[in-house]
Amino acid sequence: MALEESGVPAIAVHTQPFARLAKSTALANGMPRARQVFVPQPVVGVSAAQLRAYIEGTDQITKRPFVQEVIEGLTHALDSEDLKGMSFERSTPRLLEPDTEENLNELFIRNRWTDMLPVVLPTEERVARMLKGTSHPPDKVVGRLRPTAFREAWEFTVEKVAVNAVMAGARPEYLPVILALAASGQTARSSSTNSFATISVVNGPIRNEIGMDSGIGVMGPYNHANATIGRAYGLLSQNLQGGSVPGETYMGTLGNWYGYTACFPEAEERSPWEPFHVEQGFKPSDSTVSVFFGGWYTHAGQGPRETWQDLLIRTLIATDHYLPPFLVMDPIAAREFDKLGFNKQRLAAWCAEHARLPARDYWDNQWIQTLMHPLAVAGVEPYASRLKAAPDELVNLFLPEDINIIIAGGETQGFWKIFGGRYGGRGPGAPITDKGEAASPTISVDAWR
Repeated sequence: MALEESGVPAIAVHTQPFARLAKSTALANGMPRARQVFVPQPVVGVSAAQLRAYIEGTDQITKRPFVQEVIEGLTHALDSEDLKGMSFERSTPRLLEPDTEENLNELFIRNRWTDMLPVVLPTEERVARMLKGTSHPPDKVVGRLRPTAFREAWEFTVEKVAVNAVMAGARPEYLPVILALAASGQTARSSSTNSFATISVVNGPIRNEIGMDSGIGVMGPYNHANATIGRAYGLLSQNLQGGSVPGETYMGTLGNWYGYTACFPEAEERSPWEPFHVEQGFKPSDSTVSVFFGGWYTHAGQGPRETWQDLLIRTLIATDHYLPPFLVMDPIAAREFDKLGFNKQRLAAWCAEHARLPARDYWDNQWIQTLMHPLAVAGVEPYASRLKAAPDELVNLFLPEDINIIIAGGETQGFWKIFGGRYGGRGPGAPITDKGEAASPTISVDAWR
């Protein structure tokens, strides 16, 4: 679309499942008749002959010859109607007409304002009570969100965040954490075929002030604050970014249950190491929330036992190479690693050093080939060096600074889990501020009190 606006003929090639998403994106960006053509899915893991058959076949939407669609798209200039900008009416009535609780819940589900679970209906009284959790005025702009890159970002206010917090069942004292998550610019409902999710970690005094639990069942449905803060983040993301509709603004092929709720506090008092927010330059007395984008894989283990090195190496090389590991470790395991002379930084460096695969295996990963190979060809490190490696040469999968460790758990088992979790969430749905700039992945909760 940018090329067309500058006078260069261009046509976008998509796979057929993305037809609705591609057309709605063009509409949202003011060029509803942008030239687009569609081939079958998949395009990864198929032979050259199959790909050629796609090109020699028909467009999957128009059913006309694919090459003819391309030639006409590149040779027929866009007219004034094609280039006409669009304006969108985003406002909705602030209040719904009174009705029964059953009918209103059904209306919320029908309009996709929920996560398909029952919600607490956001009455005026309940929203007013929620707003007492912050000193900020209801009409203050909190930030902007979008379901994926290249879609326009939607702006929203404190009151709109409060509405979603009520729906999630949160309490007013949780609102500063929820506002901080909303201000992160990172959606919890990112649209990608990879079924991303966003996991958030709370640090500082706010954890104990609002009764969050970093102990037994820390990542399960056992604590009201943990569960409803995470759920509120998901609800506000889908409702305040322009939707999260399967096949239109959400394309996760398997979906992700971390999308329901994925927020927990770090067990700072029981950790042998410094808290995560202190690692990022905050003071221990600061309250923060940090976002980790990914969540599409999970691995687990115990230790360190006698063979912990082999176990950790096997686990690391089994992860998806596109997303760096994000470790959540029970305090028992952390103390045992501490006895071996590790802190978070040394353990992350050890993981990065030993997580290696033959270059052939590394580049055979679908997302490394799709997303990182172009960077390697362009000379971007460390991908360029990995591309130069011989097929059997071992290459490192991750950089030490991309691996993060959080301490949490009930000390009933020396357990750890590894998630795909890039700190801050670059890539699809990357975080942005209310000014459209790159957002910080650790956000002050105190600023939203």
